[in-house]
Amino acid sequence: MRMSILKKPFIALAFVALLTIGAGCGGGGSTVSSLDKVELEIWRVFDDDDTFDTVIDSYRLTHPNVKIDYRELRFDEYQDELVLAIAEGRGPDIFSVHNTWMHEYQDLMEPMPETITTQSQVQQGTVRKEIVIIEREEETMSTRELSSSFVEQVELDVILDYQPDDDVEPEERIYGLPMSMDSLALFYNKDLLDAAGIAEPPNSWSEFQENIIALTTYDANGEIEQSGGAIGSSDNVERSVDIISLLMMQNGANMTDERGRVTFDEVASDVPDDVYPSYDAIAFYTDFANPTKEVYTWDESFESSFEAFANGETAFFIGYSYHTPLLRTTAPKLNFSITTIPQIEGGREVNYANFWVEGVSKSTEFSDWAWSFILFATDEENVPSYLEEAQKPTALRSLISSQLDSEWLGPFASQVLTAESWYKGYDADATDEILKNLIDEILAGVEDPDAVMSSAASRVKQTYSKN
Repeated sequence: MRMSILKKPFIALAFVALLTIGAGCGGGGSTVSSLDKVELEIWRVFDDDDTFDTVIDSYRLTHPNVKIDYRELRFDEYQDELVLAIAEGRGPDIFSVHNTWMHEYQDLMEPMPETITTQSQVQQGTVRKEIVIIEREEETMSTRELSSSFVEQVELDVILDYQPDDDVEPEERIYGLPMSMDSLALFYNKDLLDAAGIAEPPNSWSEFQENIIALTTYDANGEIEQSGGAIGSSDNVERSVDIISLLMMQNGANMTDERGRVTFDEVASDVPDDVYPSYDAIAFYTDFANPTKEVYTWDESFESSFEAFANGETAFFIGYSYHTPLLRTTAPKLNFSITTIPQIEGGREVNYANFWVEGVSKSTEFSDWAWSFILFATDEENVPSYLEEAQKPTALRSLISSQLDSEWLGPFASQVLTAESWYKGYDADATDEILKNLIDEILAGVEDPDAVMSSAASRVKQTYSKN
């Protein structure tokens, strides 16, 4: 089992105060005035404060001087409100950043220091019990410890170059830690699969195609009556960019190179002529929305992939673990289950990572305390209460096995070790729009695959510049 992250207190600077409790002493409810008064504000999205209550309460058992205010913001308002609040000096001390936004928000974040100094309240003694306030300087987490504790994609996203001024060489520093790690999985309607004689969900994309053909029905006018799967278009398929990114990576496309350059339009020298890994992957995706293809199963008549699946209008839906409670609330009678995302037969297993990173604002007055809480909250002994309440898959290697048998989390937990993502530049939203447009272009039909991919890659490269 991994040791606690804050595991190396190397100097107890002072016993600031002693408060005796026990028989004949009148109890121990008095406030210890010598403790620093600390107020931390946390901003996050999607998770309400109930998911953090246990973690916060546990932290305050030994740090009663720390008041923690938790605020959940709507996703559509989060970025604008966060940037404005920080600019006006009223921003949070701790805030969440999506893993694809890390470079975009790096200038607003404080990298993890090598050591932090905090105070804690501990009880000592057996017969004569004493509450002792200890101030400690503690080591935090090294990049090596991060790599051994968290799954690989975390390391790739949260370790960034830190260069306080141009006169010093950049050094690698940790800019945040995740509470969980999500990945794309395949949701399926058990009743529709049973009716079509499909005993088990597909493991490969070729099996997925066969299932789609068996599940799709059309009316007398050739219009889709029953969709096999919600896949193929851009705007009415949730996380369509994530899905095509997954397919591109599974098909051997290198989204970026070791220097961080956009390379998904490039074709390796050992690839046969007329094979374009990225283009072929997106063409495979768009075939499901192409009326001329045998696997045609989806069109613009459906409002959204999530709603179509919730309403029983389609048999397959590709989504994340956060879609599970939404489906169970929206469609409580829907008989559905979840399995791992299909893979390319004979290929390298690749899954798609999606997670949020808890970081510290550069403008906080309580940097050490903010990092103390993040290290505490993401530790393997404390994060399980959050994972259980939020129903999220873990990002810690040591906790994966504990989730594998879960009906709802097992498929996601089994994928985190092979979950990958890629750097989308300083404007991830702009990159997503470029790739959505690429889906539309290929769905409309193109004569020159090389040209259309090069054009999209060129536009994505523009998001790699801060200006």
